[in-house]
Amino acid sequence: MESDTLLHFANFSTLVMCMVLKFPQIFLLMRAKTSTGVSFNSLLLELVGYVVFVTYQMYYDYPPPTYLEYPILIAQDAFLLLLIFYYDGRLRQSLVYTAAFVGGWRLLTQDKWIIDMAMSLCTFISSASKFAQLQCLWKNKDAGQVSALSWAMATYTCFARIYTAAVTTGDMQVLVRFVVMTALNMWVLLTVLYYQKQGSRSKKDD
Repeated sequence: MESDTLLHFANFSTLVMCMVLKFPQIFLLMRAKTSTGVSFNSLLLELVGYVVFVTYQMYYDYPPPTYLEYPILIAQDAFLLLLIFYYDGRLRQSLVYTAAFVGGWRLLTQDKWIIDMAMSLCTFISSASKFAQLQCLWKNKDAGQVSALSWAMATYTCFARIYTAAVTTGDMQVLVRFVVMTALNMWVLLTVLYYQKQGSRSKKDD
């Protein structure tokens, strides 16, 4: 009974948090009207990882509560990418990326071996997205418009998903992915906080 309550809480809290996970980042970009510090490549790879992951879950008829937040995250990432295209003055390019994503999504479900292979690469793709953001932070030595709150919520949701995956499906590919994502999200969060602190000190010195 207690485990059921914990599972429901983990699923519910993850869903609620993911509904607003990217909002702090979206509001920061809209207020600043610049995408400084936010890695386009990171968002693009993250979106690919989300698409592969949710397609895999749906293909094998996993319980919807274990992946219900991903369509929401996909929509938020897509909006963030559109904002970056807009502020960088290359909105027309978004049409090419949209067509590529729709085509790729359809390809994933054409055969079992395709979705299985894509899922086996999903952790590497999602990891690459985190490293792309870290590289952007290290290069600029500034957190820019990166939202620490969004990364903190991402860390929590991945941590919660370790538990839900373990007690529902037990799928090792899924579990490994969430363990790795939790660690990398935490790394990005700590890096953002570090550069924000450095930025605050610089302003005080000025």
